[in-house]
Amino acid sequence: MTSGQMTRRDAIAASVGDLAAGEVRAQTAGPAASVAIPAGTSRPLLHLPNRDIPVPLSVSPKAQASLARAVRPQPDFPALDDHAAWRKMIAESDAAIRPMLEAAESPAPPAVEEIHVGQVPVYVVTPLAVAKENRRVCLEIHGGGLINAAGALCRLMAVGVATRYGARVWSPDYRMPPDHPYPAGLDDCVAAYRELLRTHRPGEIIVTGSSAGGNLAAALILRARDEGLPLPAAAVLHTPEVDLTESGDTFETNLGLDSLLTRRLMPINILYAAGHDLGHPYLSPLFGDFSKGFPPTFLASGTRDLFLSNTVRMHRALRTAGVPADLHVFEAAPHGGFGGALEDEELAREIRCFIESHWQS
Repeated sequence: MTSGQMTRRDAIAASVGDLAAGEVRAQTAGPAASVAIPAGTSRPLLHLPNRDIPVPLSVSPKAQASLARAVRPQPDFPALDDHAAWRKMIAESDAAIRPMLEAAESPAPPAVEEIHVGQVPVYVVTPLAVAKENRRVCLEIHGGGLINAAGALCRLMAVGVATRYGARVWSPDYRMPPDHPYPAGLDDCVAAYRELLRTHRPGEIIVTGSSAGGNLAAALILRARDEGLPLPAAAVLHTPEVDLTESGDTFETNLGLDSLLTRRLMPINILYAAGHDLGHPYLSPLFGDFSKGFPPTFLASGTRDLFLSNTVRMHRALRTAGVPADLHVFEAAPHGGFGGALEDEELAREIRCFIESHWQS
């Protein structure tokens, strides 16, 4: 972590304090918008009028239908110290997610084996078309906002990834809050990577993850590198939650526009961090030093994704450090995509092409 990165995070924290100090109207930018300057700072705010955002005609009919669906109400986050309430909320949201994952299962499901790395369950998923002697593997870190999708949901998500990518998948069922905050989950992911390296060459491994899984995927690569382990062949980070400080632009501009991530996740971030610095690169990989090494990376997001800034900033950080990085931004896509539209199939094809071109065996 560089001093320049610390300065940026300090500036973010200072700006939050500035916003709390109040606002003074500065100038009018026309009938549709105005600019305000918070008292005691030169940082302006753009005020937009209330408006309705139509479903765009520029995406497929299935994507339009997905965007037109009513947003599911979200419960309030519990108090940070009320672990029983967190467990209840997590169980209820997992129960709501499971039918959707089960409905998406392939009619020709891949083979699933459960192994253990220490005390950590790992689901090894092999599509029927993948030969036993094929040693290529994706280390898939499941998403779920750092708290959801343990157990059976981890297994279902691993099956979905293996089916979409047409590749063998290892997916660790890593520990999560409220009972196991940072660094427990990251420890489990790094342990799974170490175990893979016992039997595979680094060039046979690609690390993948979506959303919170993208956070842990990037963090495990940084930590593995720092601990002297070889880098994997490549990384796939789909709408990754790489900034737990939530400092990017689209945490404001897409708030309320993203039909899946309908609110900030800061209470979860604080619960997960358990008192550690949210800006540390193992918690917010966006602030890592990529000049020390990072594999070629595929990044994807959408124009309505709350994590769009996370994705584009990660892309720029990697490119600035000289790391090959591909960025794919899909029209009108919210966090996680459209749930099986043509655009989602196109993304899966792009990822398959990327991983096929980066295997080193």
